[in-house]
Amino acid sequence: MLERELFALLENTTDAVFVVSEQGEIRFWNKSAEQLFGYSAAEASGKTCFALLHGTGAMGTDVCHEHCSVLDCIGKGSQIPNFDLNVTTRAGRRLWVNVSTVIFDNQRTAQRLLIHLAHDITEQRQQDEVFRQVLALSKEMSALGDRASNKSPVQPLSVQEIEVLKMFAAGSNSSKIAKKLGISTQTLRNHLHHINQKLRTHNRLEAVMNAMQRKLI
Repeated sequence: MLERELFALLENTTDAVFVVSEQGEIRFWNKSAEQLFGYSAAEASGKTCFALLHGTGAMGTDVCHEHCSVLDCIGKGSQIPNFDLNVTTRAGRRLWVNVSTVIFDNQRTAQRLLIHLAHDITEQRQQDEVFRQVLALSKEMSALGDRASNKSPVQPLSVQEIEVLKMFAAGSNSSKIAKKLGISTQTLRNHLHHINQKLRTHNRLEAVMNAMQRKLI
């Protein structure tokens, strides 16, 4: 009864939701999961998540497998952090999803279930990758010669503004930077606006390149 109520609650969520047993067997697959991954609930039910999605991590290593760390956490009752996963859809397309996980402990049956909530972050990952590639190229160009002396003077950057640029230069995305600094994404956008005003740049990439050329970071 508890599981039926849980599944009914999860059926119409915006995020794709699939629930697996302690053995990794899919017990529930909502409508959003059908739309995102392409498999119907009937096709997914009873299969293991690792056999269905073939999930890999950022380094291309297998994340979804019979003895994955997430299934290990469910046995220990440990908290499971969010993670990015590269999965295969029914049509064979690879996409990136961010997965958050909740452990459901059914006191009546003494069984635990893993509730996975996933949303598509493919576009964000692609944008971050393009930014990293352009940034790497800009570093190579900057190393060819110091043109900072030809730049007109700028207003000095604050300590936090320099820290923001350093983290962008290291390849961090906006959400990670905001979380690390303990600020909202809107506050981070305000910092970027002020940085661009001070450096006379138009976007974060220009700001990072300009700061590198001036040896500010």
